[in-house]
Amino acid sequence: MTTTTPTTPPRGGGDSMPDGTGNGPAGPATRRRAQGGATRLGPFILKIAMLALLDALAVLLLIILAAKEEWVILGVVAVALVVINVIYLRKGLLPAKYLTPGIAFLLIFQIFTIGYTGYIAFTNYSSGHVLEKDEAAQALLSQNQVRVENSPSYPLAVVTKGSAIGFVVQDPESGDTLLGTEDEPLHKVDATVSAGQVSGLDGWTSLSFNDLLGRQDEVFSLSVPVSGDAAEGTLRTQDGRTAYEYSSTLSYDRAADTVTDSATGAVYTDRGNGAFETAAGEQLNPGWRINVGFDNFTRAFTDQDIREPLLKVTAWTIVFACVSVISTFVLGMFLAVVFNRPGMKGRKIYRAVMILPYAFPAFLAAMVFSGMFSKSFGFFNQVMLGGAQIPWLEDPTLAKAAVLLLNLWLGFPYMFLVCMGALQSIPEEVEEAARMDGASPWQTFRHIKFPLLLVSVAPLLISSFAFNFNNFNLIYMLTGGGPRDMDASIPVGETDILISLVYKVAFTGQSRDYGLASAFSIIIFVIVAAISIISFRKTKALEEVN
Repeated sequence: MTTTTPTTPPRGGGDSMPDGTGNGPAGPATRRRAQGGATRLGPFILKIAMLALLDALAVLLLIILAAKEEWVILGVVAVALVVINVIYLRKGLLPAKYLTPGIAFLLIFQIFTIGYTGYIAFTNYSSGHVLEKDEAAQALLSQNQVRVENSPSYPLAVVTKGSAIGFVVQDPESGDTLLGTEDEPLHKVDATVSAGQVSGLDGWTSLSFNDLLGRQDEVFSLSVPVSGDAAEGTLRTQDGRTAYEYSSTLSYDRAADTVTDSATGAVYTDRGNGAFETAAGEQLNPGWRINVGFDNFTRAFTDQDIREPLLKVTAWTIVFACVSVISTFVLGMFLAVVFNRPGMKGRKIYRAVMILPYAFPAFLAAMVFSGMFSKSFGFFNQVMLGGAQIPWLEDPTLAKAAVLLLNLWLGFPYMFLVCMGALQSIPEEVEEAARMDGASPWQTFRHIKFPLLLVSVAPLLISSFAFNFNNFNLIYMLTGGGPRDMDASIPVGETDILISLVYKVAFTGQSRDYGLASAFSIIIFVIVAAISIISFRKTKALEEVN
C-alpha cells in the first residue's frame, strides 16, 4: 500500500505569491485601490474644470459690474462665488454639494424674477421712461437739434466697420482728421480724407457713391456727437460728402435742474413725475425711471379706461380656467372609466389613440386649429359644415368657444392618463364588496370610486387650474387675444386672458408700460395663490396624499 503525501507549492517563485510587493502580481485589494484612485481622479478633474469655468465667468461679471459701479450686485456675486468654491473644494459638506445647484437656480430663475417684477411694478418704467435722469437729459439735447447758422463745412467720408457706420471728417480749422459714430464722439485718428474716401484707417471701409445711395436714409439720419457733452452739438450730412454742425434748441442747467427751450422760451423742471415739464403740465420725452409707489396698482383699479378691461379680462380668465379644468376632467374621467373595463377588446389601441393629442405640441396644434377655424377656407366650415361662412375667430362668443374646444382637445388626454392610473390603483375587492351589497355600477362609481379618485386627482386639478390661468401659448397662437375690443383704451381683445394682457401692455403698441404690466403680474400671482390655497384647504387633498 502506497501512501501519498500532499505537497505544497514552492514558495520561492516570483509568480506564485501575490504579496503586493512587486515580487508577484497585485492582489485584489491592491487592484481595487488602484482602480478606485483612477476612478476618483476623473471626477476630481471634471470638478476642478467646471469650477475654473464658473470662476472665470464670475470674474468677468465682477469686472463688468465694477465698471458700471453696481456695488450691491457685485458684493452678492462675490460672496456667492466664495461660498460655492468653499463647498466644492472642502471635504465633506456632501448635502450642500447636492443642494447648491438647485438653490442657485431657484434664486436666479424664481426669487430674482419675482423680486425684479415686484420692483418694476412700483416704478414708471415704460417706453418713455427707460433711462436714468442724466441720460434722459442728454437724449433731449441730442434729439432737438437744428443746423448752426454759418457752420463751417467738414470734408466727409462715410465709413463702415461691420455693422457700425460713422463719419471721418477733416477739421477745417486745425486740419486734424476725426472719426466718430453715433455712440462714440469724434476723436483724432491718423488718416487722410479726400473726395469722399479715406485712407490710412485700418478696419474701416469708405462707402462708394452707389453704397451711399442704397443707405442714404441711414446716412442722412446719422448724428455724430462732437464730444461727450450733447450740449456741444453734433455733425450731420445731407449729401454724404460734407458735414455741418448742429446744436440743440434745448439747454440743460444741471445746477437749477431745468431745461430751457431757446426757440419758445419755455422752461421745463423736474416736478417729481419722471420727466421735465412746464407749470402747465407739458412734458418732454424721453423721461426717466422713478419710484411711483402703488400708482400702477391704483391705476389698475381706479382708472376707468384700465379697470373695465381688466375686470372683463379677469372674469373671462377665471371662466376659461374653470371650464377648461372641468371639461377636460369630465371627458378624461369618462374615457378612463370606459376603457378601464377588463372585457373590452383593443383597449391598448384605444388608449394609445387617446393620448395622441397630448403628444402634439400645443403651440403647433393652436396654429393648425387657427387654419381649421378659418372663415373662408377652414376645415370646419368647408368640410364639416358644407361650405358655411361661420366667423369662428371674428365673433367674440364663437372665438371663446373655439378656444375652449381646442383646450379640451389638448387637455383631456392628460386627465385620461391620470384618471386611468387612479382607477387602476383602486383595489378590486372594493368594487366586489359593493356589488355583493347590491350596489349598482352607478352607485359604486358615485359613492366609492369617484371619492377615491378625487382624493388622488384633486391636487392635479388645482395645478391644472393654475396652468390654464396662465395658458399664454393657446391664446396667443390661436386668436392672438382677438377679436380686438375697440372700446378699450389698452390693447386688449375678447379672448385675452390676464397673461396675454400683460404681454400686450408690456411689449405691443406704441406705449409699452412695463410698470403697469408688472403690477398686473402681481395681481395674477395673488389671484392664483389665493384660489389654490382655498382649494387645498377645502379638499384637504394634501393631507390625504401625504
